[in-house]
Amino acid sequence: MEDLNTTIVPNEPAAKPARVPWNKGKLVGAKPPLRPSHVWSIRTKLQIEGKKRDLALFNLAIDSKLRGCDVVAVRVDHVAPSGYSMDRATIRQKKTGRPVRFELTDQTRMAIDDYLRMTGRKPGQFLFAGRGDRAGLTTRQYARLVQEWVASIGLDPAKFGTHSLRRTKAVLIYRRTGNLRAVQLLLGHSKSESRFDTLVSRWMTPSRSPRRSTSDARPQQADVVGGANCAADQQVFHVGFCIKSTPER
Repeated sequence: MEDLNTTIVPNEPAAKPARVPWNKGKLVGAKPPLRPSHVWSIRTKLQIEGKKRDLALFNLAIDSKLRGCDVVAVRVDHVAPSGYSMDRATIRQKKTGRPVRFELTDQTRMAIDDYLRMTGRKPGQFLFAGRGDRAGLTTRQYARLVQEWVASIGLDPAKFGTHSLRRTKAVLIYRRTGNLRAVQLLLGHSKSESRFDTLVSRWMTPSRSPRRSTSDARPQQADVVGGANCAADQQVFHVGFCIKSTPER
C-alpha cells in the first residue's frame, strides 16, 4: 500500500546546453588585402586550369572593389549590354544605395568576353549564374570560391575573405598616391570618417611619401564616383595588376 504522505516532486526541467558562440575557433576581424604576387599567382593558376568563370569573377572583383553582395548581383547589362564588355561600369551599392563607377582593365574585359562566349549569357541575366540558370551566384558560394583560390596558392583561407579582394586595389592606390579621400570615394564609402581610416595604419602605410605640390588637389566626388579620369585609379590599374612574366613582390 502506497504511503499517502509521500510528496510528488515535479520533474525539474533539463538544463539547456550552453550556446556555442558563432565565432568560436574562428579568426575574426578585418581581412587583409592580397599582395600583387598573390593576385598574379591566382590569375595564372586560373588561366592554366581553364576556369573562365572564376577568372572573370576574380578579375571583376579586383577591378570593381565592390562588396561581395554587389559582386554577385552584377548583371550582364552592367558590364556588357551589347555583348562585349565596356571600359567602365556603374553599380549601385546595396549597403549605401549610392552608385559607384569603376574601370575594367583589358585583361578583365577579355576574361568577361571569353566567359560570355562560353556561357551565352544575355542582358537581363546575372553575369555569374548560380546553381539554377536564372538564379545568380550567392554570397556564400562566392566566399567559398575565394577560399579555394587562396588555398590553391598556399595561403591560409581562414585569414582571407571576399573583403580581401575589395581592399586589394585600394591598398595599391593609397600607397601610390597617399590620398585617403580618393580611395574612400573609389570604395563608395558614404562618410569621410569610416572604419576604413582605422585600417590605414595596419595595411595601407605608403611605401614612400608621395610628392605633394600646391597644384595637387583632392579629387571631387563627381570626378571619382561619376567616372571622370581618375589618375590614381588608372595608374595602379596598369602598373600594379598587369600580368607580367614575373610577379611583383
